[in-house]
Amino acid sequence: MERIIESSTGQPDNDGDSSTSESEYQHALELLEDQKKSRKAQPAVVHNEDRLFDKESDTHNQAVHSRLLTKRQLSEMAIGVRELSKKLGSIRLKLKVKNIFLLTKAHDSDLIGLTRNITEWLLSKHRHTSYTVYVENTFEQNRTFDAQGLVSKDSSYRDRLKYWDNELCKKQPQLFDFAVTLGGDGTLLYASWLFQRIVPPVLSFALGSLGFLTKFDYADYKETLTTAFNEGITVSLRLRFEATIMRTQTAQSDKKHDLVEELIGDEAENNLTHKPDGSYTILNDIVVDRGPNPTMSSTELFMDEKFMTSVQADGVCVATPTGSTAYNLAAGGSLCHPENPVILVTAICAHTLSFRPVVLPDTVVLRAGVPYNARTSSWASFDGRERVELNPGDYVTISASRYPFANIMPQGSSSEDWIASISRTLNWNSRQKQKSFKEWEKQNLDEKSGQLKE
Repeated sequence: MERIIESSTGQPDNDGDSSTSESEYQHALELLEDQKKSRKAQPAVVHNEDRLFDKESDTHNQAVHSRLLTKRQLSEMAIGVRELSKKLGSIRLKLKVKNIFLLTKAHDSDLIGLTRNITEWLLSKHRHTSYTVYVENTFEQNRTFDAQGLVSKDSSYRDRLKYWDNELCKKQPQLFDFAVTLGGDGTLLYASWLFQRIVPPVLSFALGSLGFLTKFDYADYKETLTTAFNEGITVSLRLRFEATIMRTQTAQSDKKHDLVEELIGDEAENNLTHKPDGSYTILNDIVVDRGPNPTMSSTELFMDEKFMTSVQADGVCVATPTGSTAYNLAAGGSLCHPENPVILVTAICAHTLSFRPVVLPDTVVLRAGVPYNARTSSWASFDGRERVELNPGDYVTISASRYPFANIMPQGSSSEDWIASISRTLNWNSRQKQKSFKEWEKQNLDEKSGQLKE
C-alpha cells in the first residue's frame, strides 16, 4: 500500500522520499516505539510498580509504556511527536486509500440512512478505486441500513462491504487506511477509544451538537471525500494521554500505610507495593471523583518524583488541550489551544478558596491516588468510559502517549480557527459593546462643524 506525500504546493516533500510503504505519521510513531524498545534504560529512580511491570512486559512482549520512560526518554518522545505534528500541519498527504472505516453516532437512527448513502457511494463502480468499506457489525442485520439490499445492487459489493468490531480495531488498526465518522465530538472520542494505539486519519462530518472537532459538512460529503482521496489531506495530531490503573499490593496489617512514602519515600526502593491493572489511551480527560459517595473525595497528586498536593474536592480532572473545552471547562479550568503540549489539572468543586487550575508540561508523569486514610474510595473514568473504583492506596498514572490522534482538517485551515470555534460554540467573550458617551459624540460633531465654517 503506497502513500504519496506532497507539500501544500504540490511538490514532493524535500525532507524525505516522496513515497513510503506506510503513512507518514504511522511510520514515525512506530519508529518512536522502536526507539523505546531498543534504547537501554537511563539511570533514574524507578518506582516499585515499574519493576513489576517490566517483568510482566517481558513475559507478554508488550511495548514499554510511556510512564516507564526516564525523564529524558519521555522528553525525546514528546519532542518527536511535536516535530511530526508541525511537519504534517504544513504538508499535504496524498494517500492511496483502499480500506475505509465508517463510524456512526450511536443511538441515532437518522444517521444510519446517511451512513448507507456514503457506503453506497464509496462502493459504486463509478469510483476510480474499488474501495473496501467497513461498517459496524450491528449494521449487518439493521433494517434501515439494509445490507442485503445494498449488496444485491452489484455482485462486487458483497466482497467489499465488511464489518468491524472492537476486537478488530484493537488487533489490526493498520488494516484501515482512512476513517470517516458521522456524528459529533462524542463519536470522534469513541473513534479514539476504539484505536488505543495507531489511529488512521479521521475525517469527521458534523452531525452532532457543538462540533469542536467535527469540521466537515455532511451535505458536501461527495466533494469532501473526492478531494481528500485525489488531492490529499492535512492532518492535525492531537495529544493523547496514557493512563494506567495501579492497585496497591500492601498487605493489610497494623502498620500505618502512607501513599507518599510508598511512591517517593524510603519505601519506594524496598517493596513491590503496586501492580498495573489496565491501561487506556484517552483524547479528552481522566477524571478521579467521589463517584456515588455522598462525601467529598481526597486525592493526592504527584508530579514525577515529587509530591505535588492533596486535594479535598468532588474530584480532579486531568485534561488534554483537546479536552480543555469539555469537563475541564465546566470545572473552571483554562481554555487551551490544541497545539499546546500541556497537561491541565483542575479540581472539581474544591473545598478551599486557594486552589487554582494548573498547567503542566507534557514531559511529566502525573499520579493521582487515593490516600490510605481516605474516608471513602474514589472512581476514575477515561474519556467518560470504563468507570473504575479506586480503593485507598490505589492510584492512576497519567503521561503523554506516543500515539496521538490524527484529525483531518479542512484545506486552508489555520490555528486561528480555534478561536472562531469557541466563539461559535460557546459564545466565548460574547457581549454587547459598551456605548460611547453621548457628550463626547456631541463635542466631536461641534468641533467638526466649526472647522467646516472656518
